Amino acid sequence: MDTKKRWSYLAAGTVMLVFLGLIYAWSIFKAPFNAVYADWTFSQLSLTFTISMIFFCLGGFLAGILLKRLKPALVLRAAAVLLFAGFFGVSRLNPEEPEKSLYLLYLLYGVFCGGGVGIGYNTIISTVNKWFADRAGTASGVMMMGFGLGGIILGSAVSAFIGQIGLFSTFAALAAGIAVILIAGAFFMKIPESPAEGKAAGSEMTGKNFTAPQMLRTPSFWLFMLWAVLLNSAGLLVINSAASIAVAFGAPAVLGLVVSVCNGGGRVLMGAFFDRFGRTPSMLLNVIFTFSAGACLLMGAKALGAALIFVGLMLAGVGYGGTPTLTSAFIHSEYGPQYYPVNFSLGNFSLIPAALLGPMISSALIEGSGGAYDSTFLMIVVLACAAFAVRLLLNHCK
Repeated sequence: MDTKKRWSYLAAGTVMLVFLGLIYAWSIFKAPFNAVYADWTFSQLSLTFTISMIFFCLGGFLAGILLKRLKPALVLRAAAVLLFAGFFGVSRLNPEEPEKSLYLLYLLYGVFCGGGVGIGYNTIISTVNKWFADRAGTASGVMMMGFGLGGIILGSAVSAFIGQIGLFSTFAALAAGIAVILIAGAFFMKIPESPAEGKAAGSEMTGKNFTAPQMLRTPSFWLFMLWAVLLNSAGLLVINSAASIAVAFGAPAVLGLVVSVCNGGGRVLMGAFFDRFGRTPSMLLNVIFTFSAGACLLMGAKALGAALIFVGLMLAGVGYGGTPTLTSAFIHSEYGPQYYPVNFSLGNFSLIPAALLGPMISSALIEGSGGAYDSTFLMIVVLACAAFAVRLLLNHCK
């Protein structure tokens, strides 16, 4: 059966995820909001992103439930409505009412936009992966690369818009643009009519299909979640501060952009590697990337070597980028495709403890060391070793 059309679905899904990835570009909006609302503190602004990440996970879970009953195109249009309401609502905030505007920002950007992105993210990845039963890792990696690089690809354009037409008009433009992209892309969100459509000739579908409750009762799921939390936390120790770390050790600030590119590339690399070699070698390789990142950064800090810092940050980007792709591939291969949308959304909940632990640990270590990064880099090595130990336990788990 002709499956060439699946590549057009993958391309459409990746483009949509580039736009949904703007949720990660909150740093672009922080300074403009501070210019309008000078009384808002750094922690108040940062809470917006935290709320959006929580509702991103909850939105993904909701999408998994909805996809049992509704067509993917309809669920994606619902995400478009939520995102339009969120972005357009932000465009209507009143600078004369800072306290009310802050709570509305939490609701509109944090809840509506975060939830809308989560619904769209899970809908796109779950639907397109049905066409790639033989290459679920590669397909997930390509789509997640688009999601991870969304802030970079569109960030410059958004910043330019803010400079030319203002912050609130930019949000109005984003509301219309993202809604149009998702509604148009919804026409590509179709599921295969038969299992044979979604796999290459000669490939075999897995016989395992765990429901969410069945999956949650397996030790393997919780061990994998712990593994993902450890590696995501390790990556977050440096990912969000890559440019500052680079400058502190004499490397160019543009390295922050390079790290983000490695983050995106790591998603494709680890997805393809999973398809070729399977779970165990893939998880080991991702641990090696993270461990090597911490080791290079620590040696660079001790020797004040900008080259080692450069290599370490790039490896950190690859390791951090590989984890969400391996989450998608692991859930699909271990627990089957039938209940994948809900199961995948549960796997994504590893982002919440990591998003809380990573920055918290980083701040405590940097403050405790008087601004030095040595203890932070050492912690990356420690977390990678812990992830390696968890991986050994997972390998012996039935």
